[in-house]
Amino acid sequence: MIVIGADTHKRTHMLAAVEEGTGREAAVKEIAAADGGHLDALRWARQLGNERVWAIEDCRHVSRRLEQALIAAGERVVRVAPKMMGQTRRGERTVGKSDRIDALAIARAVVKDGVDRFPAAFLDEQAMEIRLLSDHRDDLVAERTRMQNRLRWHLLDLCPELEAQIPERSLARDVVLARIDRKLRGFKDNPRVRVAREELAHIRTLTRQARSLERELHTLVKAYRPALLIETGCGTLTAATLIGRVAGAERFTTDAQFARQAGVAPIPASSGKRDRYRLHRGGDRQLNRALHVIAITRARLDPTTQQYIQRRIEQGKSRREAIRALKRHLARLFHRLLMTPNHPDPQAARIRIHAPIQAACLT
Repeated sequence: MIVIGADTHKRTHMLAAVEEGTGREAAVKEIAAADGGHLDALRWARQLGNERVWAIEDCRHVSRRLEQALIAAGERVVRVAPKMMGQTRRGERTVGKSDRIDALAIARAVVKDGVDRFPAAFLDEQAMEIRLLSDHRDDLVAERTRMQNRLRWHLLDLCPELEAQIPERSLARDVVLARIDRKLRGFKDNPRVRVAREELAHIRTLTRQARSLERELHTLVKAYRPALLIETGCGTLTAATLIGRVAGAERFTTDAQFARQAGVAPIPASSGKRDRYRLHRGGDRQLNRALHVIAITRARLDPTTQQYIQRRIEQGKSRREAIRALKRHLARLFHRLLMTPNHPDPQAARIRIHAPIQAACLT
């Protein structure tokens, strides 16, 4: 088998083919990042052998069109996490960095770990739409937070008493914004007051946009995977993060692969007679955060989850370790829910949290 690594860019893509058994370089080619270049890549690859797999660095802003063309042509495509490239390049005898070196590093990372250990590329247009809107809302909220911080500094100079009375995280509430607006209208017009009023108006606009996007996301998520919204702790924004960051659960053949992608599969950290596992700090941190939010919410509200955590603590685990084990359970549950579109009975896709677990990595 030939493994073809692709280092993607806005204008061009560098392709490097290596032999699966040895990792020896077989051929290198640069193509244009356009439809004509994609056809050139297919013709070139078919000359190398009938059995091949494409390994593309997971940068979907620049690799999406290439992935789409390859999948449409019936090619096998896997995604490689960008962080693996640095690890592979450090083991190379060739020092430095170039597109050719990067493409070889991508291909050899797949050769080293095995093709089956990498998630297959899967193009899901609905999931992509949800991710785009979710990311856009996050950007708007981040910009609103910066505006809120600047407004507080201006209020501290204009009216320290009012600034002290504003609760934390309340500058998105209409009643609080209206109160500040009335106060600012009472001041004599000057540059600081004018800037503060403009920032207040901007905060109101961003808040309206964020709320509108959240309503739109709720409609999209409900149409795409309604079972997610039924789960305790999984609201619209958390569900949108799961759907968008997973980018098609079908690319994970097992829940273990999904758990590894989410960084909730503890890794061994044993030494001598001490047998233990520790937190995995890799994976998609946004996906990990979504599962963590669900776990914390369930630990607070769900009696079954509370009983599970208590059992783990009685077995000698700390609460933090119990939460990690819970997140691995949730990875199994949500992988199944994400794999089940518009399930008529969401309960049928559930996994009992008190079911016995045989996987050693959960200890």
